[in-house]
Order: sequence, then structure tokens, then C-alpha cells
Amino acid sequence: MKSVITTGKTVDEAILMAVAQLSVQRERLQIEVLEEPVRGFLGIIGNKDAKIRATVIETAGDRAKEFLYGLFQHMDVDAKVDLKENDDLLKIELSGEKMGLLIGYRGETLDAIQYLTSLVVNRDGEPYKKVLMDTENYRKKREETLVKLAKRLANKVQKTRKRLVLEPMNPYERRIIHATLQNHPWVKTHSEGDEPYRRVIITFKNDKNYANSKTQ
Repeated sequence: MKSVITTGKTVDEAILMAVAQLSVQRERLQIEVLEEPVRGFLGIIGNKDAKIRATVIETAGDRAKEFLYGLFQHMDVDAKVDLKENDDLLKIELSGEKMGLLIGYRGETLDAIQYLTSLVVNRDGEPYKKVLMDTENYRKKREETLVKLAKRLANKVQKTRKRLVLEPMNPYERRIIHATLQNHPWVKTHSEGDEPYRRVIITFKNDKNYANSKTQ
């Protein structure tokens, strides 16, 4: 963490000096008063300035950036990190070249980086801050692909009445499949298996109304 020691005729003046040197807002500084100001004889002889140590309070975004830029340096990836932070959420958008390398096969690398970043951000415990990471709008594109896949496979199960076992997916992708089909009139979903090989299963609902619908 960055810190400086500054002096001033008053503690407030010393704090203003620290704000200027560190280029941060006063609210982001932790102040330790090392020496109180002393006014000497007649305000002339024996005067002593206030001395403080100002330390920048590290935010979740600061920790995320420090970790990510260090990681990208080891990966030989030149990426820019843009952050949007509120009380319980940290949204991270990555941009630059070689973004395909950061996404990996079906987003596996991006998921891994997001998970590691979450561990770094929340290393001090409460309050927990959720981390969402994306690049080149990958998450939205992947979600659209999975929604189309879920609907297509649901139609197949509805016609054949045979269950379908999807390939292993991470929890985020499984939730998309479940959410897409949760109100489907003729199929239902559940998950089977252990991570990282847990799969979504789509099965036909045993609904007697199905036969009637075929004749209408």
C-alpha cells in the first residue's frame, strides 16, 4: 500500500499535503498522527510542525487491477482493465489483443481468471464482493448460443420423448439452460454428476395432456 509522511503547520495542512502527493481523495486515506503541532514562545521560538503518515486505503478494484496486470505480464498479454465497482459487485471488462487466449475453450480460461480474481478481491473477508469478468462481449454471445441450444434440444425431446444428456458445463452455463427451460410445458431439466463433469439432463414431462395437444 502507498503511504507518505508529510508535515504542516496543522494536522489538516499535513493531510492536504498528503492528498496532493498521493493524488487521491481524503476519504481514501488512513491517517496516523505522528507528531502534534507545537507553538513555541510567542509563536516564534520552538515552533514544531505536525507530522502524519497517510496510507492509501486499498479498494477491491485496486487489488483486482494489481493481480490482473501481474498475471497478464506473465502470460505475455497486453490487456486493458476497466472497472465498475459498487458495494457488492465488481464488473471487469478486459480489452486488447490476444483476447481469445484469455477466453480459452468455451470460456474456461476466462472463468478461471474470474475465480482467481474473486479470491484476491475477497481475501480480507467480509463484506463479500461478487466479481463478473468479460471481454469482447463473450458472456452475452455465449448466453445467446446456449439459449438457442436449449430451445432446440427441448423441441427434440418433446418430439422423441427421449431424454438428452448435454456435455459437461460449468455452473454459470448450466443455470442458463435451466432458466431457459424452467417454464417449458413439455420438458424439464436437472443436473447430474460431479464437477467439473456435471451435466444438464433434459427429459420429457409425463403429462397426459401432451397426447391431447397432438390432436388439437
